[in-house]
Amino acid sequence: MYGNQITLVRAIHVTKLPVIEMFSSVQGEGPLVGRRQIFLRLAGCNLACNYCDTPFAPTASCNVETAPGSETFTLWDNPIDAQQVVDCVQGWLEGLPQAHHSFSITGGEPLLHFDALTQWLPLLSQLLPIQLETNGTLTESLRSVLPWLRWVVMDFKLESQTGEPTPWSDHRQFLQLASQVNCCVKIVVGVETSIEELQCAADIVADVARHVPVILQPRTIDGSCSVAGAQLIAWQGVLSRAGLDVRVIPQTHCYLAVL
Repeated sequence: MYGNQITLVRAIHVTKLPVIEMFSSVQGEGPLVGRRQIFLRLAGCNLACNYCDTPFAPTASCNVETAPGSETFTLWDNPIDAQQVVDCVQGWLEGLPQAHHSFSITGGEPLLHFDALTQWLPLLSQLLPIQLETNGTLTESLRSVLPWLRWVVMDFKLESQTGEPTPWSDHRQFLQLASQVNCCVKIVVGVETSIEELQCAADIVADVARHVPVILQPRTIDGSCSVAGAQLIAWQGVLSRAGLDVRVIPQTHCYLAVL
């Protein structure tokens, strides 16, 4: 659906996907902050970040909002058929015309399911444009789905926050490809973050895709920003000296108390 036009989409013989939840809310992070999206959260991840606040283990059933924005849910059996999602979303779009800006395909790590996504995304993209949220490590999987993506939000996973070595080489390679569409780099930071980590991230972005914005996202702990504003402003200044567009955006949905 674009504008007032609603496109009926029929999915036939499409691979099923393990879904954690599907709901409608305001995007609280990244370049589309404030936009209302339909979130499709997929199970599974190839990383285990210390700060992760999202369940991603596969489940026997998934939560689907009974009405968009209601925060009341019904259970669908996993894995999910694309036609179930298409029919549900078409109903939401008809009931709330103009309300939704885009899809957010998130996880976990959605690109673990790139084979199925090559079948799902052509269908979903007929309803709304698609944003992918990813940990920025699976470059060849991204290549398979890139034609259907309008935006890619990739994380740089800093060791100080994840507890695992930062995959700098994977991030560099991923960014080279992701920057072919509307891409941004999101860096989750905390009080443990070092200026050396941030400088490495800035060097990669400046070298590979200087036009891509960088978002510093302070960790949310117990509902509050864990990094002092003065520190975030100082870090923004350091990264900006590399000639980058650096923005500080906390997880605004936490402050709104929405999903």
